[in-house]
Amino acid sequence: MSIELNHTIVTATDKKASAQFLADVLGLEVGPQDGPFLPVTIPNGVTLDYADGDGGPIVSQHYAFLVSEDDFDAIFGRIKERGLPHWADPHHHHPDQINTRGGGRGVYWDDPDGHILEILTRA
Repeated sequence: MSIELNHTIVTATDKKASAQFLADVLGLEVGPQDGPFLPVTIPNGVTLDYADGDGGPIVSQHYAFLVSEDDFDAIFGRIKERGLPHWADPHHHHPDQINTRGGGRGVYWDDPDGHILEILTRA
């Protein structure tokens, strides 16, 4: 059986700003608008399709990205350059730290709508 995640919809108060935020931090590009969506395609082919919300509260979701050690260094560097708050855990109990679970490295930060973003070097 061959099953792969193709895309997910990320609700935002401003899809353009949120898509650009993710793309800038991860070192990716925002694709051309596709209907109501602004896509950010991850190198493994999965697309995060940003969509404007309906004006109600945005429910926070968690998005984790498995990266190489070199990519971790580059992305974490951009997080620090931008002065983004970051944590070693998704609950924000360990600020300004990274974690080393499983022999790798990981860090969490929030997007403009409070979605919890994570990079990790070991799954």
